[in-house]
Parts: sequence; structure tokens; C-alpha cells
Amino acid sequence: VQLVESGGGSVQPGGSLRLSCAASGFTFSSAGMSWYRQAPGKERELVAAINSAGVGTYFVDSVKGRFTISRDNAKSTLYLQMTRLKPEDTAVYYCRRLNYWGQGTQVTVSS
Repeated sequence: VQLVESGGGSVQPGGSLRLSCAASGFTFSSAGMSWYRQAPGKERELVAAINSAGVGTYFVDSVKGRFTISRDNAKSTLYLQMTRLKPEDTAVYYCRRLNYWGQGTQVTVSS
């Protein structure tokens, strides 16, 4: 199993980023997937999750209405569209499948 995140970067408050997670080594279309984040000095937290068909989603309250999770099963890729970013969204973002994690991608929101 391999999960490779990309798309992180530095943006100003109010900006947008789209994270991608390229998956391999398992049947992606049958797998529920999730995004987590970990800010400095804080525990890793679940940000969003999506079921295998892409029709069931979950978002932590702090990102509801700003983040969208989606997937392209033909490309074995998970996405996290982040809009109206806030400084408190600064963290390393990880995708996860069961006990498998990607290496993470840094998102920094700062003016």
C-alpha cells in the first residue's frame, strides 16, 4: 500500500488549496478514505472522510462549509479541496486508509 499526498503550500488567509492523495497497492474503489491533519504541538485529528462510492462524507465541525472531500476511483486518487483557509488550518495533512498513512503535505496559512 502506498499513499502519496501532494498539493500543499503556503497561502494567505482566505485562499484555497487542493490536496491530492495518489493511492496504490489496494483496490481503491472499495476503500473508505480519510484526511487527517496535525498542527505543531497538537494531536492528529480527523478532518474529513468519504466512503468508497463517494456519496457519504464526514467533516469535522471546524471545516464544514469550507472543505470538500472527493475521489476519482478511475485514477485511484483522493482529494481535499480547501477554501477560505484560516491560520488555524496550518498543519501537515495526511491521507489514510485503515492503518496506512501517507507521508503528509504541509499546509501553511499566513499573511
